[in-house]
Amino acid sequence: MQAKGKFITFEGGEGAGKTTMLQRLAGYFEDQHLPYILTREPGGIDISEQIRSIILNPAHTSMDGRTEALLYAAARRQHLVEKVEPALEEGSIVICDRFVDSSLVYQGFARGLGMEEVWSINQFAIDQRMPELTLYLDIEPEAGLARIAAHRGHEVDRLDMEGLDFHRKVREGYLLLASRYPERIKVVNADQSIEEVEADLIKQIEMWILEDFRREMSNH
Repeated sequence: MQAKGKFITFEGGEGAGKTTMLQRLAGYFEDQHLPYILTREPGGIDISEQIRSIILNPAHTSMDGRTEALLYAAARRQHLVEKVEPALEEGSIVICDRFVDSSLVYQGFARGLGMEEVWSINQFAIDQRMPELTLYLDIEPEAGLARIAAHRGHEVDRLDMEGLDFHRKVREGYLLLASRYPERIKVVNADQSIEEVEADLIKQIEMWILEDFRREMSNH
């Protein structure tokens, strides 16, 4: 599927700092005068935000793993057709907080449903759309959860309530995906100062933009 814009996704475990980094990178894209939108999964649009509230509700601890995976895929599909694809067609850079890799890791690997099984659900949902670049913010689960406890206090969602072993599996799953798809997924150490993480992310984005530009030039 070809589009005029570019699709960048951010991934990471709980407390990796994705939201902070996305806000800071918005300033970078503005300084570069690049058209962009920031969005998130699950959510980004009304229908998907409502699905998000069901998935992350702390009261829903009885939710089956497959139900969870299907809800994420449903939210992803609606978000894709209603927000992501139109923005790509207009030539914008779409920067999304989480995408299909989250489902592969959280439901497929950490919950034990199987990455291939979760991928098959999502193939139907995304209709071949994949990001050109994925930036994975890597942090030890203990450090990420400590950040959440320090900064969010009482505001805890269902994923934050999972045990440490679950979050360790999440990290293991992400590193596994990064080793499988090194051309697309770039690992950034999130256990640094905000300024250092931001600098590393910008470096990866600029390297990717240059590589992409060279590919386009070689095709002409």
